[in-house]
Amino acid sequence: NFDQNDNPVLPLQETPSLIKGFVVSHAHLDHVGALPLYQVSTDIPVYGTEISRDIAELMLKDFLKLSGARLPFEWVEVKKVIDNWKPKKLYETFEVGNFKVELSNAGHIPGSSYVKVYTSTKTIAYTGDTNLINTPLVKPADVDSLRDVNVLVMETTYGRFNHPSREQVERDFVNTAREVIESGGTVLVPAFSLARSQELLAVLAKYDFEYPVYYDGMVREIMEIMMRRRDYINDWSSLKKAYDEFNYVSSWEERSKAVRERGVIISSAGMLKGGPAVWYFRKLSSNPKNAVFLVSYQAENTPGRRLLETGKFDEYSPVLKARLELFDFSSHAGKKDLRRIVKSASNLEKLILVHGSPDNLTAFGKEIKEEMGVDVIIPQSGQEIVS
Repeated sequence: NFDQNDNPVLPLQETPSLIKGFVVSHAHLDHVGALPLYQVSTDIPVYGTEISRDIAELMLKDFLKLSGARLPFEWVEVKKVIDNWKPKKLYETFEVGNFKVELSNAGHIPGSSYVKVYTSTKTIAYTGDTNLINTPLVKPADVDSLRDVNVLVMETTYGRFNHPSREQVERDFVNTAREVIESGGTVLVPAFSLARSQELLAVLAKYDFEYPVYYDGMVREIMEIMMRRRDYINDWSSLKKAYDEFNYVSSWEERSKAVRERGVIISSAGMLKGGPAVWYFRKLSSNPKNAVFLVSYQAENTPGRRLLETGKFDEYSPVLKARLELFDFSSHAGKKDLRRIVKSASNLEKLILVHGSPDNLTAFGKEIKEEMGVDVIIPQSGQEIVS
């Protein structure tokens, strides 16, 4: 992860010789970014889906390019992560040390997985990041695969909140984009390079969007990985249509053309902290006919959050004149679906809540403990849990 000054925050250091392997839930940087740290002096096997390996390679290369001076590893360790990666299919059982492990669909991004570990006495599962919503990229998570789980480690990003209907969000996104364009404007959509951008492109294709669509940044490279790994894509035809028909921006000349045209521009970064989206924002934000669509959570101290709270990119910028909209395309399960995940584990004895704000963790944990009588743990960093 990163601190408020954008410095990489690495996990607690473990003795590499004691680690038998890493099992990757998915390829977002906060889940794979520290893997090279453990390949400095050893060769530790890494297990995960094929598409997660392909995306992780791209994400780690970009991480090294942007933050290399602040990282305790170099390209050789990144290469070792990929060389030591042992691709596994969903529902394939394999061994890591003395344990049997199985992956099942987590519904977060293509290739994301629940990780089930079978010990001699317990079945333990880790959700990674998970979602129960059907999207063009992924099917809903396979909660039935958690039925026999005794100990569940679960993300709680939205432990107090539910999401609106995804179908309605998609329709609102497409119709509002049409409205802006038909009024003479251009729509900028700052979006994460991994999954969110491809999902939005597929949504526009699915609804037969008739205006020009441009996409910029690392979006194209990840799109090409998804093209190669079609078995992991839920609505392949919509994504393929987007790939074939929409416009990839590969030069400054094409960027200049995109901002002059009435259409949609999808570009990283999703919180406007960098990437081509910042350049597009500077060009488009002063025209009230244009619009900026935010499509993800905007973390504190980011330009995206400041736009929502103050209407300004930063303290030195003028107030945004373009239209500002927020669409909830979250890839994390809301409270209702988190409860469903917990209830799907009919043999559950212990629930360990992670990946959420203190308020979300505490509120959700209290509710589940009172209702289901399950032992709920909200661990501190470095805490050892014995079951």
